[in-house]
Amino acid sequence: MTSWLVGLDVDGTILLEDESMSPGVPEAVTRLRDGGHEVTIATGRSWSATERYVDLLGLTPAYVVCSNGAVTMRRVGDEWERWHIETFDASPVLALLRERLPEARYMVELASGQRLYTEHLDDWTLDGGRQVGFEELVAEPVSRVVVVSPGHDEEDFHRLVADAGLNEVSYAIGWTAWLDIAPQGVDKGTALERVRTELGFEGDRVLVAGDGRNDIGMFEWARELGGRAVAMGQAPAEVKAAAGETTAEVDAGGLADALNTLPAAAQVSAGE
Repeated sequence: MTSWLVGLDVDGTILLEDESMSPGVPEAVTRLRDGGHEVTIATGRSWSATERYVDLLGLTPAYVVCSNGAVTMRRVGDEWERWHIETFDASPVLALLRERLPEARYMVELASGQRLYTEHLDDWTLDGGRQVGFEELVAEPVSRVVVVSPGHDEEDFHRLVADAGLNEVSYAIGWTAWLDIAPQGVDKGTALERVRTELGFEGDRVLVAGDGRNDIGMFEWARELGGRAVAMGQAPAEVKAAAGETTAEVDAGGLADALNTLPAAAQVSAGE
C-alpha cells in the first residue's frame, strides 16, 4: 500500500483560535485526499463539534476519531454511526474533583453522544444536551468528562491532577482551565490503531499532527510503528519532545507545511 493514513488534531492544528482554518490547510488536505491518502480527524471534540469540519474540508474518511479516542465514528453510505465507544464510571473522579473544585462546571458525554452538564458554558457544544444536577451527572457510565474552572490556570490544574491521584483515568489539560478525562488506557492513538488495523495500513505509513498534551498518546503510537508524528510550533515542550518532528505554528501554516511533505500516493507508487 502506497497511501498514508493521516490523523489530524483540530484545535491549534487545523483551526486557529477564532476557528478559521490555518493557512494552506484546505488546499493541502484536498491534495492528499485527491492523491489517494486517507485523511481523517483525531480530536478531543465530540462528534457533534467535529462533523462540520469533516464536511468543510471535504474529507471522505471511513472513520473519524473523537472525544480523545473514546468515540470512533464510521461512515455508512452518506451517514455516520457510532462504531466503537469506550466508557467508564466517572463517579469517583468527579467526586474528588467536586471536593477540590466546588465552583467548577462539569460536563459528561454519554455512550449515546448526549451531553449532560451542570452549568452552561459558551465554549461547549450542547446541541441536544441537558442541564442536570450532579447526582444525575454521575448516574451512568460516560465516554468523556470535561471540567472547566475559570478561576484556575493550567498550573493549578497540574497540581490538582497530582493531588487528586488521577492516574486511574486518562486525562489531558487543554486550553486554560480545561481538564478532559477519558477512560484509562484510551487516547487518540488507541483509536487510530483500531482504524489502521481495519483499513490495512502499514505502521510506517501513518502521519499524525497535533499541538496538545492529548496528542502525546497518538504521537507515541505513530513513532512506535515507524510512522511520523508532527508537533505544531506552539505546542508545549513535552508535546514537542513526544513528536519526531516539529513544524511551524498554526497561524503560520505549520500543518500545511507538514502535509505538503507527503507526495500523492500515485507518485510514490511510480517511484517504487
